[in-house]
Amino acid sequence: MLALDFILILTMLMIYQYMKYREYQGEIDFLTGVMGRRLFLQHCQNIQSDQRIHGHQGWFLFLDVDWFKQINDKLGHIAGDETLKKFATFLQEQFEPYGAVGRVGGDEFAVMIEEEMSQEALEEEMKQFFQNISGIQKEVTVSCSIGVYRFKYPKTIKELLTKTDEILYEAKANGRGCFVIR
Repeated sequence: MLALDFILILTMLMIYQYMKYREYQGEIDFLTGVMGRRLFLQHCQNIQSDQRIHGHQGWFLFLDVDWFKQINDKLGHIAGDETLKKFATFLQEQFEPYGAVGRVGGDEFAVMIEEEMSQEALEEEMKQFFQNISGIQKEVTVSCSIGVYRFKYPKTIKELLTKTDEILYEAKANGRGCFVIR
């Protein structure tokens, strides 16, 4: 009987671990390997509630791959997926040392810069990012539009997304392949 109880407990523990793994996998974007929308927004919410950073400056970036539908249509969905993977990799390499990166929609990504960073330093990082992503595909130049919102902690996630989305559309109206900072 004792061995049966042990097997039952071990089985339940394995099921629990598997369910936690499945939950974790649901939080990481399968295609790109960056945080999925839910995990990213939860991370941003947790940062906002950290009393030690209240009153500090932060940056929230909302990025959209320019003309992504045309990339899919012209080069195919496999090339489109590869574009998103490489885009996310460059985004992580460029900005993850300063904060968090997430995929919040099909070809939309967001970054929360959690460390103090001057506007000039951020602009240099974004210029380097633009240069890096331009060579993702040989057949087309990949670019993105970026809305950048400078804020003081704490802000609600709704406010961060709303403000940054407005700024992103301003970047798109300016011809895409650029960033707008407010």
